[in-house]
Amino acid sequence: MEIYKDKSKSFEERAHDLVSRMTLMERCEQLKFGAPAIERLSVEAYNWWNEGLHGVARAGVGTMFPQAIGLAASFDEELLRTVAEVISIETRAKYNEYSKKGDRDIYKGLTLWSPNINIFRDPRWGRGHETYGEDPYLTSRLGCAFVKGIQGDGEYLRAAACAKHFAVHSGPEALRHEFDAIADPKDMEETYLPAFEALVKEAKVEGVMGAYNRTNGEPCCGSEYLHKKLVEWGFDGYFVSDCWAIKDFHENHHVTATPEESVALALKNGCDVNCGSTYLMVYKAYEDGLITEEEITEAAEHLMRTRMRLGMFDETEFDSLDYTEVESRAHLDVSLEAGRSACVLLKNDGILPLDPEKIGTIGVIGPNAQSQKALMGNYHGTASRYITILEGIQDAFPGRVLFSEGCHLFKDRIEGLALPGDRIAEAQIVAEHSDVVVLCVGLDETLEGEQGDASNTDASGDKLTLQLPEPQRLLVKKVMEIGKPTVIVIVSGSSLNVEAEPNAILQAFYPGSEGGKAVSEILFGKISPSGKLPVTFYKDVHKLPDFTDYSMKYRTYRNERAEDDNVLYPFGYGLSYGDIRVESASVDDLGDELRASVKLVNAGKSASDVLQCYFKSGSKDAVRNHALCGFKKVQLQSGEAKTVEMIIKKSALTVVDSEGRRYLDASAPTALYFGTSQPDELSQKLTGKTCVKVDIKL
Repeated sequence: MEIYKDKSKSFEERAHDLVSRMTLMERCEQLKFGAPAIERLSVEAYNWWNEGLHGVARAGVGTMFPQAIGLAASFDEELLRTVAEVISIETRAKYNEYSKKGDRDIYKGLTLWSPNINIFRDPRWGRGHETYGEDPYLTSRLGCAFVKGIQGDGEYLRAAACAKHFAVHSGPEALRHEFDAIADPKDMEETYLPAFEALVKEAKVEGVMGAYNRTNGEPCCGSEYLHKKLVEWGFDGYFVSDCWAIKDFHENHHVTATPEESVALALKNGCDVNCGSTYLMVYKAYEDGLITEEEITEAAEHLMRTRMRLGMFDETEFDSLDYTEVESRAHLDVSLEAGRSACVLLKNDGILPLDPEKIGTIGVIGPNAQSQKALMGNYHGTASRYITILEGIQDAFPGRVLFSEGCHLFKDRIEGLALPGDRIAEAQIVAEHSDVVVLCVGLDETLEGEQGDASNTDASGDKLTLQLPEPQRLLVKKVMEIGKPTVIVIVSGSSLNVEAEPNAILQAFYPGSEGGKAVSEILFGKISPSGKLPVTFYKDVHKLPDFTDYSMKYRTYRNERAEDDNVLYPFGYGLSYGDIRVESASVDDLGDELRASVKLVNAGKSASDVLQCYFKSGSKDAVRNHALCGFKKVQLQSGEAKTVEMIIKKSALTVVDSEGRRYLDASAPTALYFGTSQPDELSQKLTGKTCVKVDIKL
């Protein structure tokens, strides 16, 4: 019996045997993202490129969850794992069904190129909404949960996750093919690498994707430094280039002169499969003596090992998953739960929740009120039904609902032959005839997203400002002038400043196909909002460091300067309809971990919230302010008091010196802060709550 068919052998042994039976040309061809079949060895054709950022993407119908930044707002590892389990179940079910039809096209495989765990360091970055925000600890925890949900914990992988984009990648989009992101050793270890290390070491992520840019001079898909990091961390999956990134080596980065040289640089530094066309030249690079047969063979073995782990050569427990799994009621319920958790209440003067018995007419106004795109985010699949915000309100409210689009998302008129502002009068009329106005503004994937995908060509998908597009700014101004009680719902993937003072502001991010229902449930108080901002919301983009500056000095909540007075809403902030506070906290030392016992009380309505723990070190190598080191979703009934245990790993309390050495500074005074927000002055002012401080010795 051939070893590669013997299930008693390890996946490594089987992959080695299978590749040894291939010709050299066959091995070369397996390094393409669209790998051909080898019939004599029972190797089916396989396309490595599939996406699953917040649902099965680009391959027809699937349950569509909130965009990743909205999932991050949940601060809920368990929810992320459940969402990822659903995505992988539907991925496997669709793969099974497509395979029966001989359909092995792009976006129909089991290798999902998700999650995106880059750090959202600058609010201008158009792809930031694909990430879990600005904090490396939050990103690592949610990323690990997502990977574990995708891959499962059985003998075979249910699907294979992929950590991207390795590394130091967060715009500008227009420069990504030629840009050199410079980061010093401290920023690398403290900010840019921790999530990747966690996903490799803890979650055993099966794939890693390199970034387009260079990092400290080396192209990320051919970087000796980054490859050594993966080896150091014990990575044993497959490495894939970002799409057409390897041709950038010679065309844009100019670190090589020919495609063959680019092949050699990538392959020698661990790039197993090329999303793109440069690896069509692998055999030519071999003939030219630039790479060896052993290097080609090693890459092919890595790829076959992943396919073995996915059970592509065996019968598995996943073979019975079929199309009935796709968009099942249970899966849609998870999407709804995630949509609820994605919503962050930024302001509320008491108008929310709305009381239907006291309202006769609600005016729903704005370009994102009836927009399906506003629910999606990018890298999305197709839902069979979308519940827009307008529809969610119409379904939930027994009274009259009036609607006006108000304006185009970014153009100065809706009808091409009309004058500018052609829906403003209608919006004002709707407001005049309403008891309460819900004003739905923001962005969608056409304005913030990936270069080439977004129609925002002026910035290649990045944002030039934190303001709303001009037509929406005018709409907000004219509607607010009517003077009716107004709730603004912002639908966007990043920080915006609406420059208005409504009665309430709800940030919904891109809340998924059930998003309109989730928003309406919060507006009418069926549930309490519980989301927290995974990014800082700023007032003015011009007060931020230059977009191309990758130094973390003065960036994100960990290092920003309070004296700049540029923060609108802080990281970790979000209101609820309850009044959950930390009353007291104590900490026990368990060796490598700390066990915190935190007493919470709720003096308001029944609500969920997020218990957050931050540490501040007096070490000379600590971040400027404080850093997240623990979080836990909590639910308290009205009037309830509850003691919650939280485990804090001491590894989360480390600091990093200028040479990139991470250590626990036992000589420095260290304090933990427990609360439902950061321990900063602005959070205290906005919430009316303070964190409980506990001094500890390390």
